[in-house]
Amino acid sequence: MLLENYFPVLLFILIGILVGIVPMLLGRTLGPHKPDAQKLSPYECGFEAFGDARMKFDIRFYLVAILFILFDIEVIFLMPWAANVNELGLAGFWAVVGFLAVLTIGLIYEWKKGALEWE
Repeated sequence: MLLENYFPVLLFILIGILVGIVPMLLGRTLGPHKPDAQKLSPYECGFEAFGDARMKFDIRFYLVAILFILFDIEVIFLMPWAANVNELGLAGFWAVVGFLAVLTIGLIYEWKKGALEWE
């Protein structure tokens, strides 16, 4: 009785593991495996690595990443609203207008502070 309830979960896990492992095993056994010094060497964009891999990046890279995540999350919040805009009515509309107003104020603040300037 208890096994009947959890059998679909067990089957799902088993199929997931097989889908992940079987292609790798097939590629390893059926594919050509001819390693040489050129293939096993570390590379970066097609040429030998130079400099320290742990160099410090400019803070602007992180600011661009944070801005991208911020506006990506905005889309995540707007998609369910757009799907249910008819059911939410006027209250839902004004809630989203407030949400977008806060984001717009934040964007204007970043623009004025020069966070979007690269030079």
